[in-house]
Order: sequence, then C-alpha cells, then structure tokens
Amino acid sequence: MVAEQTLPGPREDVFSFFADAFQLERITPAWLHFAVLTSPPLDIHSGTLIDYRLRLHGLPVRWKTRIRVWEPPFRFVDEQLKGPYRRWHHEHIFLEAGSNTVVRDIVDYRVPGGALIHSLFVKHDLRKIFQFRQAALSRLFHDSAGPMSGQTP
Repeated sequence: MVAEQTLPGPREDVFSFFADAFQLERITPAWLHFAVLTSPPLDIHSGTLIDYRLRLHGLPVRWKTRIRVWEPPFRFVDEQLKGPYRRWHHEHIFLEAGSNTVVRDIVDYRVPGGALIHSLFVKHDLRKIFQFRQAALSRLFHDSAGPMSGQTP
C-alpha cells in the first residue's frame, strides 16, 4: 500500500512531528482506542522499541514495533515485532517540494487468514485509517497554531 500527502512546511519540521511517536494518538481514529504504552520521553533511533495498544473490531490488541531505519529528516522504517499482522513494514519518506513536504508511506503487510481476511476486513480498515490520518494531518498542519501545539507528552 502506498499513500502520499503534501503538508505545508519544511521537511525538518514535518519529520519532527512524525518523530514523536505520541503524535500517533492525534492522527489515529478514536474508534481504534489507540495509545502509546512506552513511557515518554522516547529517544527515537534505529533499534528503538515502541509498545502500543488498540482495539480492532472490539478486540484488544498489543502491538510492538521496532524502528529499523532512522535517517532524519529523510525517512524512517518501523516494523511490527508483535501484533495483528504476520508482517508489517512501514517506510515513511519525506521529500522536499518547494516550501512544502511530501510525506510518502509505503506499507508492506501480510495478514493472518490470507486474502479472505484481507478483503473482508483489513483492506477497508487500512483505507479508513489512512483517510482519517490524512484529514487529521491536514487539519493539524494547516492550523495557524501549528501541528506541535497541544502535543501530548
């Protein structure tokens, strides 16, 4: 899956927003009951482990990711070590576009249950999650106070 969005601001500022794992709570739909469990502050680098909890279709899920690649302000990669997917490899790429930044997400994932589970649940859910995320990012980055205002710990 590939998603792309252009956000206002220099690459360094946009990357800094994404470098704060707690910002995920602001850009994830409420129906997922998503929370970062790892205590702040989080010093992100290659090898950092981050724990989350969420609910998928009412079922509680724990998710652990590792930052596999950390190259500020250009890109980072997180991969699932434990969670709902058989494989989750998410590359976040930040490209300069004049005074804006293009954020490109490339997600390679596999689900238990194969194509049937993917087509019945996961494909639709991921599309909704990324649509919500793009709308939330657009609101945050176009807000005159800026995306880091009211940030979580």
